[in-house]
Amino acid sequence: MTRRTLLAGAALAAPFLKGQNRLPIKKAVEFNMLPKSLSVADAFQLAKDCGFEQIECPTTPEQSKAEEMLDASRKTGLRIHSVMNQAHWGSPLSSPDPAVVEKSLEGMRASFANAKLWGADTVLLVPAVVNAEVSYAQAWERSERQIRKLIPIAQESKIVIGIEEVWNKFLLSPLEFARYIDTFDSPYVKAYFDVGNVAINGYPQDWIRVLGKRIVKLHIKDFKFEKNVASWMPLKEGTIDWHAVHASLEAINYKGTATVELAGGDADYLKEVNRRFEQILSGE
Repeated sequence: MTRRTLLAGAALAAPFLKGQNRLPIKKAVEFNMLPKSLSVADAFQLAKDCGFEQIECPTTPEQSKAEEMLDASRKTGLRIHSVMNQAHWGSPLSSPDPAVVEKSLEGMRASFANAKLWGADTVLLVPAVVNAEVSYAQAWERSERQIRKLIPIAQESKIVIGIEEVWNKFLLSPLEFARYIDTFDSPYVKAYFDVGNVAINGYPQDWIRVLGKRIVKLHIKDFKFEKNVASWMPLKEGTIDWHAVHASLEAINYKGTATVELAGGDADYLKEVNRRFEQILSGE
């Protein structure tokens, strides 16, 4: 075989190898990334036109608005795969105030109702907030106790509670996150893993391998931490090792949905986000 024949064969094989290396992951976009000036129907259509396959929507208590989102989903074929719960930051389950906790639980109940209406299979939940008034141990115990109250609703609705790790001074390592999920011993409590959120003090590829099958959904964003300055970055412009992330997702055989969670923008911006997202999933 000549060198020319070898190179020609490699060139012919490259597209097939690239296709084989593409992770079997659905690309989704946050509803809040879409232009606020558009109607719900037009926003969904724009997301579809920009190449996204699914969408994550925020808790929508107003029934008419929720119905509008359902109608837009049906007309565009853009599936609402997850609900971004809205009450957990201002009213955390770890609060010592029963009224605050009840407000948080009500927010989750509203999110479950949305998910059931829309056909989503996951509700995202930030489980607790550690601060000067709430210790780590208290955050763990209180949030675990309240989430157990939500499991019967999740089980009846067949909707997973996706626990997300954020900058809340809680679940600070992959081993701890895994242990927290395992504490519930329920297929309806899993990890909603955010690739960017752990980059400030860890490596997302390590977290992915530790969490493994506990991961039900992914959030995708890029990040840079240099000289003690943290910055959110456009995809592939930060310091996250996307090749390592790709290898870890391939190793755990993740086949779910990944949602980009970035700043919003117009059609050209969203198409570029989608292009870079595709490069990440293809291992480029």
